[in-house]
Amino acid sequence: MRVLGIEIGGVSIGGTETFIDLPGWKLGFDLGRLSEAAVQRPTLLFTHAHVDHMGAVVSHAAMRHLRRAPAPTYVIPRENERAFRALFQAWRELDNSELEHRVVPLVPGEEFELPCKLIARPFRSPHRVTTQGYALWSKKRKLKREFAGLPQAELERSVRERNAEMTELVETPEFAFSGDTLIELVENEEVVRKARILVLECTFLDDRVPVAECRSKGHTHLDEIVERAELFENEALVLSHFSARYKAREVLELLDRKLPPSLRARVTPFLERTD
Repeated sequence: MRVLGIEIGGVSIGGTETFIDLPGWKLGFDLGRLSEAAVQRPTLLFTHAHVDHMGAVVSHAAMRHLRRAPAPTYVIPRENERAFRALFQAWRELDNSELEHRVVPLVPGEEFELPCKLIARPFRSPHRVTTQGYALWSKKRKLKREFAGLPQAELERSVRERNAEMTELVETPEFAFSGDTLIELVENEEVVRKARILVLECTFLDDRVPVAECRSKGHTHLDEIVERAELFENEALVLSHFSARYKAREVLELLDRKLPPSLRARVTPFLERTD
């Protein structure tokens, strides 16, 4: 799918597998099962260590080595670093191979410049285990508002007389991925509400799994999104991680019926199935 000009691929089925692919930026989020598209991505950012989100990481490193591709970079929650390194050490002994890769452990408040020049900054997502989402920020120099619309000659004169800079560095949250989370994430993190594109989990959609049961599993229910519809300032909202119990047509019907029109117009469901 294309959302605001950004290609988004992969698969995300609650409890089964998640891989959010951003081929234009040559990176992905999470990897529950290896795919050909994932092998092509040299950088993966992991939200948490549940198997359906991190289970294929060793296979990813092994396959990239087999293809003679550069060693991958894995951005992970700092709390997972010790066990993550131990996982690879165990597989090195079992597989008798190096499984070369780079680990970048981060916590909220830290950042990492990606090869695509976007800045990845994690934020805490409340879930059953340590989880962090990521916002991807762009940095661009833009003409200061006070100079906007001035003729070139007047611009140059203003800069000379005031010894002022004409431009300023502007940061924009281009993309945010929540990972698995409770709805409180939307209330707690301004960047989640303001990112141009937000990919937000929405595991359960109706009374087959009521809100209380959904929350006990550490997930977000569609009814909770509806209740907070006015909070979403995003230009586009991609809902993902639907439970496998929902067929694609059911997802579409429930979104159409439950979401207020002003929000539904900005929502795209992340559906790879056509049943």
